[in-house]
Amino acid sequence: MRTEPGGGMNEVVLGQVPSLPALYRGAVLRAARRRFRGSAVRLEVPSVRHRAERIRVDPGELTAFQHLLGEPARDALPSAYVHTVAFPIAMSVLARPDFPLPLLGMVHLGSTVEQFRSISLTEQLDVVAYAEDLRPHRAGTQVDVVTEVSGEGSAVWRGRSVYLARGVRLPDAANASRKDSSGRHPAPSFVPPAPTGIWELDGGTGRRYAAVSGDWNPIHLSSVSAKALGMKRSIAHGMYLAARMVGQACPAPVDELRWSIDFATPVLLPGSVAVAFTEAPAGMPQGDRPGKQNGAHAERRADYPQDGLAPIQSLRTDVVGWSRERNRPHFTGWVERSA
Repeated sequence: MRTEPGGGMNEVVLGQVPSLPALYRGAVLRAARRRFRGSAVRLEVPSVRHRAERIRVDPGELTAFQHLLGEPARDALPSAYVHTVAFPIAMSVLARPDFPLPLLGMVHLGSTVEQFRSISLTEQLDVVAYAEDLRPHRAGTQVDVVTEVSGEGSAVWRGRSVYLARGVRLPDAANASRKDSSGRHPAPSFVPPAPTGIWELDGGTGRRYAAVSGDWNPIHLSSVSAKALGMKRSIAHGMYLAARMVGQACPAPVDELRWSIDFATPVLLPGSVAVAFTEAPAGMPQGDRPGKQNGAHAERRADYPQDGLAPIQSLRTDVVGWSRERNRPHFTGWVERSA
C-alpha cells in the first residue's frame, strides 16, 4: 500500500484487492474500541481515494455469477458483476479508521451506474473508489460512494451508491430533520402495476449470492445470523435484485448501458417478489432524462453527448418490484441501453 497525491485527494494505492471478510472483522474491532474507549471520529468524509490496479477477473467466478443469475456464460462482464469486482475497493474506504460512519449496519439505499462500453473478461481493470456528500437523512446520515473502473487506459464503468448509517446524526441534523418533516406530505399509496413475472427466492438465496459476490454480510446468510443483528430473518442482497433487474432488462451485451435502482423495503427470505418490466413500444417519441419519469414506463429517446457527437438511440425499461402480500414496493429502477 502506498499513498500518493491525486486530483485534490490523497490516493491510497492498494497492493491487492482487499478481503471483504477481513474488512468486516476490522470493522467489528473498531466499533468495539469506539464503544468502550469512547473514541470519537470527526463527522466528515476523509479526502482520500483508494485505487487497485491491474485486476484480473477469474473466469470460474464469472461463470458462477452468470449461472446463478440464469445468464449464459460469455466473456462480456455483466454490468452488475463489475460492481462485484469493484466492491471490495469501495468497502475499504468505508472501513478506514477515520471514516465517520460505521461499516457494520450500513443500509444500501440505491445505486446508479453508467457503463460506457462492453467490458471483456480478458481486460485488466483499474478501480478507484472514494466517498463524498455526507448529509443528513431522517433516519440518520447518508453518504455517496463513487466507484470508477478503467480498462485499457479509458473509463469503462462508473457507479454511485448511497448508504445510510441509521441513528448517526450530524451536528444540527435534528433541527434540520424537524424542519423538513414539518412540511412533509404523506407518501402516496402504492398502486402496483400489472405484474410481468414473479421471482421466487428460497432461504438459500443470500448464501448463494454471497458465494459468487464475496459479500458475506450476516444479514443475508441465515435467520439465525440475521436475527443476531436485529432483523426478522435473512434478507436478499440489494445487488442480487439489481443484477436480476439489469440482466432481465438487457440480456445481451450492448455498447452503452445505464441503470439505476432505489431500495424501499427489504426482501425477506424465503419470499417472492412481483416484478413489472415495462418496455417502450416502437416509435414512442423522445422523453425526459432518466429519473424524471412519473410511473412505470419505458421510452426510446435520443441521447446527446456533451462532446457534440451524433445522438445515440437508446431504449429504456422501467422496473418495479413489490410484495403482493403486503402491497409494498421493494424497489424501483430503470435500465437504459443503446439500441
